[in-house]
Amino acid sequence: MQAVAPRLNGLVRQVPAWPLYVLGALPGIWLVWAGINGGLGVDPVKAMEHRAGLWGLQFLLASLCITPLLRLGRVNLMKFRKPLGLIGFGYVTFHFLIWMALDLSLRWGEIGADLIKRPYIVVGFLGFLALTPLAATSWGGAKRWLGTQAWCRLHRLVYVAVILGAVHFVMQAKVWTMEIIAYLAVTGGLVGLRLIWLRSW
Repeated sequence: MQAVAPRLNGLVRQVPAWPLYVLGALPGIWLVWAGINGGLGVDPVKAMEHRAGLWGLQFLLASLCITPLLRLGRVNLMKFRKPLGLIGFGYVTFHFLIWMALDLSLRWGEIGADLIKRPYIVVGFLGFLALTPLAATSWGGAKRWLGTQAWCRLHRLVYVAVILGAVHFVMQAKVWTMEIIAYLAVTGGLVGLRLIWLRSW
């Protein structure tokens, strides 16, 4: 990997980051289209809700892979980390809105009852809340406004959010599968690496 890293980094420098936002939005557009046109089975709302949440977790995990790739493989994809994180937040938000607006039709009594009856929803909502200040401070001037150290400390919440997202995914699945184990392993590995590096720093 390190032998090809300089050539790969040279190619990456020529690729702008903005097309990633367009590419990241395409699955969501397809999801809406499929839901409207009956391409998601007998319960399209649940299918949309599940896929949007899963894609949100996948994009967040992809954003967490950027630093290990740089530190371990010398592959510099840092300019893609923010787009991946924001796309992930967008899908998590979409997942949350589908649950509130389409699944429960903004019936606040049922929403409150769901929160009490299904603890995994509370876990997922806490993850969403942890991501919100990160998305709100992702613009360029936020780091100058908050100060670099405070901004970096705040953005460590992404690890809390990803852990909560993975736990939410496991709890709602209710059955242990290889997919569940794989997501837990990847999440634990990425967060564990970060904790090791923080201690060494």
